[in-house]
Amino acid sequence: MSTQQNVTDPAPRRPRPYVRRPDWVARRLANPLVSALHRLGLGVGGSRQLVVRGRKSGTDRRAPVNLLVVEGRYYLVAPRGHVQWTHNLRAAGEGRLRLGRRENAFTAVEVAEAARPELLRAYLKRWQPQVGAYFRGVTRDSTDAELRAVAADHPVFELTFSAGSRP
Repeated sequence: MSTQQNVTDPAPRRPRPYVRRPDWVARRLANPLVSALHRLGLGVGGSRQLVVRGRKSGTDRRAPVNLLVVEGRYYLVAPRGHVQWTHNLRAAGEGRLRLGRRENAFTAVEVAEAARPELLRAYLKRWQPQVGAYFRGVTRDSTDAELRAVAADHPVFELTFSAGSRP
């Protein structure tokens, strides 16, 4: 008499989120240079230093970001995908943008994937020479369908600043 085992299939593996880690040049040269300029009060093409509480350590974490303004609303786009600052901002729900001595506190809400394509297009119109390589062939001139195809790979956060605290 044979016995049959009840074997359940393992849960299907979810694809890993898109992450494009900075290379040596970005990590050791570009980001420290841009951060130094931020401390001096100089934003490169609208960039700022993001300060957000670490979700595990609880200490402030910093990253250079490009502040996108569309129709009077403020956004942060993650060109390198689901990197540490996106996880921290998602967990904290708030942060600060710093440029020199000026610091602007904000709350953040992640934008739904369906609403991202036009924001990604606006971001690429402004910063494609700087970040285009991270979008895997998608450009400011790509179709809406192509932008929708990469929307899940690039978190976007809408920022709300307190009255009188706009950057």
